[in-house]
Amino acid sequence: MNNFFNLLRYTTLAGYQWQQPRLLLLLLAVPLLFGLRWLLARRRAQVAVALTPGSAPRDWTAALRFVPDVVLGLALCFGIVALARPQRTDERVEQSGRGIDIVLALDISGSMEIQDLRPTRLEAAKKLATDFVNSRVGDRLGLVAFAGEAYSLAPLTTDYDLLREDLASLRLGLIAEDGTAIGTALGVAVNRLRESTARSRVCILLSDGESNAGSLDPLLAAQLAHAFNIRLYTIGLGKDGFVPYGQDSLGRTRYVSTRLDETTMRQLAAAADGRFFRATDTGALREVFAQINRLEKSEIKQYRYRNITDLYRPYLWLSVALWLLWLLLKNTFLSNPLED
Repeated sequence: MNNFFNLLRYTTLAGYQWQQPRLLLLLLAVPLLFGLRWLLARRRAQVAVALTPGSAPRDWTAALRFVPDVVLGLALCFGIVALARPQRTDERVEQSGRGIDIVLALDISGSMEIQDLRPTRLEAAKKLATDFVNSRVGDRLGLVAFAGEAYSLAPLTTDYDLLREDLASLRLGLIAEDGTAIGTALGVAVNRLRESTARSRVCILLSDGESNAGSLDPLLAAQLAHAFNIRLYTIGLGKDGFVPYGQDSLGRTRYVSTRLDETTMRQLAAAADGRFFRATDTGALREVFAQINRLEKSEIKQYRYRNITDLYRPYLWLSVALWLLWLLLKNTFLSNPLED
């Protein structure tokens, strides 16, 4: 019984996809047919039939003569609904192709608090790295954070929600030992990527200083990346010279001197068949990520499968059943042969 009433609910009908939706306009014609029948009946000559003198008293049973018309109207309505072919569609998407494995190595040393990139170097890098993650489809991405030491925060994964959470959690002081261990960061990234079976393996290194910590030489780490067919893109953040860095006790802008070892960053990229980019402002950093996004494209194909279920049969059976009921009622006392 519940299934029967569910068929008649507005939410059920509105949730269908209709193969012939224009046929539903015929529903408006059903009451017009009965209105036309009533008008034609009024134009015919009236035959007065009286079994008793005077006018007969009216009671509720007089309304029963409309039952056959109601049944016929419902039969026509359900028949039109069935003709419009209500359907439900389930769509399944499958992906196939060759993705890329990418590890982001992000500097979170104390100098990343400098404000030549707004609001800070670290926050600008986090935001645009998140946009980069959002732009990838079918690739596995990993995350390495480094300062005086380097740690793998996220393994190679397609769980982009996890990556976004890990990027959002990056902050200054997350790694107790300050400094810039570029060689160690590259070593951790290479260790993540060396056993990958992806057609292309990429490391993207973002840093704003020169390597001054860690036990692994950066150039040796880049050569290791090349040996494992890992392409290295290096991004130098910020400007050289005196740049704004917070405020002093009097509320005045404080300036500090900063320098990027651009020569080494270029050497690292060249040693691993990659490219070096310099980002001195937020707009330039956004363009760097856009260029890398264009250079490293996945070959992902999407296949869509549609499973269409026809749901017209219950309405067709209802229409047939009501039609048979109307034929039965035509042969009972509810029918008026003088009108028909």
